[in-house]
Amino acid sequence: MAQVYALPKKLRHFLIEIGELSFFAGRFFKEVVKRPFEFKELLRQCYQMGNRSLVLVLVTGFIIGLVLDLQSRPTMIQFGAVSMMPNMVGISIVRELGPVITALVCAGRIASGIGAELGSMRVTEQIDAMEVSGTNPFKYLVVTRILATTLMLPLLVILGDAVALYGSALVEYYKGSVSFQLYFSTVFDALSYGDLIPATVKSFFFGFAIGLVGCFKGYYSKKGTAGVGIAANTAVVFTSMLLFIIDFIAVFVSDIFYDL
Repeated sequence: MAQVYALPKKLRHFLIEIGELSFFAGRFFKEVVKRPFEFKELLRQCYQMGNRSLVLVLVTGFIIGLVLDLQSRPTMIQFGAVSMMPNMVGISIVRELGPVITALVCAGRIASGIGAELGSMRVTEQIDAMEVSGTNPFKYLVVTRILATTLMLPLLVILGDAVALYGSALVEYYKGSVSFQLYFSTVFDALSYGDLIPATVKSFFFGFAIGLVGCFKGYYSKKGTAGVGIAANTAVVFTSMLLFIIDFIAVFVSDIFYDL
């Protein structure tokens, strides 16, 4: 115990927070299989998170497709590999850029929203009132939101990838006179299950991380209005860092399977 207190204060605080977050995740897995199941609230949260984030994800994906193609095209022309543009853009977006950037956008939009919402409920003692009335606030507020983000983020990633590819195809249509049919045919020929499955699986983990951190920061928000802002801000920062760690682990594991 003395060795723990000998650590720097910020490092000790970070390790304690990691432990509390792990305990919070363990409580989620315990509560998610218990009755009653809040299906109505789960559907409402899925609609709220998916609908409110859809436009932002689509606009971001479209711009990513445009910019990636416009930036890469001069270099590909210089090396005489402009015909490989659909392959390069398609693999880049599906394997890495689409899931990561969509998750970061949703981290800023969803994690901060959850942190602020639950933080406000904690400050105004609504969560305490639910506990006194016999309702399980963790089940109703936390479990439904984490499940909603876990289920909705892969759908947002798929839509974002599709729009990003369309943006790239639009550039190739006007710059290189490549038809949309030829572009998407080339992209789908270049992709394999080894590209789609890891990207889809890690998007579920991204969604889980966004919901988990957002709920954790909001559920244990400090008292006062300042605590709500801190909860929303730290939820975005912590989630973004966690997303990069998950992405690194996913890429590392997938590379191991590619080598086998």
